[in-house]
Amino acid sequence: MAGTTLRILIVGAGIAGLGVARALRMAGLRPDVVDREPPAAGPAAAIFLPGNATRALAGLGLTGPLRPLGAVISRQSIRDAAGDPLCELDLAALWEGVGESRALPRTDLQRVLLTAVGGVVRHNTAVTGLELDEDGPVKVDFADGTRTDYDLVIGADGRRSTVRALAGLGGAARRTGQFVYRSVVHGGPAVPEWTGLLGEHSSFVVMPMGDRRLYCYAHESVPEGAALPADGLARVREVFGGYGGPVPAVLDALEKVQLAAPEEVEVAGWSRGRVLLVGDAAHSTSPTLSQGAAMALEDATVLAEVLRAHPNDLPAALDAYEKRRRPRTRWVLDRTRDRDRTGDVAPDTRDPLLRKRGDRIFREYYAPLRDPA
Repeated sequence: MAGTTLRILIVGAGIAGLGVARALRMAGLRPDVVDREPPAAGPAAAIFLPGNATRALAGLGLTGPLRPLGAVISRQSIRDAAGDPLCELDLAALWEGVGESRALPRTDLQRVLLTAVGGVVRHNTAVTGLELDEDGPVKVDFADGTRTDYDLVIGADGRRSTVRALAGLGGAARRTGQFVYRSVVHGGPAVPEWTGLLGEHSSFVVMPMGDRRLYCYAHESVPEGAALPADGLARVREVFGGYGGPVPAVLDALEKVQLAAPEEVEVAGWSRGRVLLVGDAAHSTSPTLSQGAAMALEDATVLAEVLRAHPNDLPAALDAYEKRRRPRTRWVLDRTRDRDRTGDVAPDTRDPLLRKRGDRIFREYYAPLRDPA
């Protein structure tokens, strides 16, 4: 598509937006990228990338910059709340021929993606209006009073997407019935592999990131409409204080916690006219399967492919994109819901099942994702 005059706006400079920008630049396009937030305003926690996420990053030419960051995770150990083993999952075997699984600071991944697009992002730039024309460009209004025409507007602005609302592509995100706590611990206990402890309506995961850093992720199921705790750190210590394994030492080392209430996004259509949703703006789930970044990065590579395949027919490209991506993101949503429901099964029922079939159950969750997007 080199030399094309297609004018593209990407709204959102997170993983989804920067991934799409990188893929489009590799296809010979030069999209504009805007974000309503100032630089480095996002969360400073960490991220776990399963094998299909690192495959997508390889497709974006980013294997080299990613390699020295964080730590490769080769195995998952699932235990009960006391720390006794339930089952193990060999990630190296699961993702063999696909990609490594890796834990790293989210800011490191953001930096790799930002560098890959040349750092050209207009921050502090909010979209306030969209005027759609089926046969012509989208007129985009910005908060500074300017208006610009674009042939394609891509909403990569997260689960509470402004683009989704302005384009009439779906309602508000819905809470998944969880509170999630994230933290990076420096100098905590030695934890050599991804280690998850399952309690009653709660779980605590810890994994190494190199340089004596641990990524900690914990969740608890909550009633609909429950208010976020005023003190996330105190709440984590209250909920998980009776856990065993490495958790007591991790809790002692915790200094701060990021608290969130995960939300789902499920909409009937991802495009309207020349406006398209990608990433969490189109298909957000709870973070249980660690597939949010993977799905966003896969979106980026597929979108670039269909635009190359239909260089003169944007409606056909957007239709082809959604037909390719829908089944895969639907699988992730359904399996995420399955796993969340499993987490709420009483331990005396759940734990014997996991001891007997846990590795097979978890492998089945991810098996279709081994195939290319």
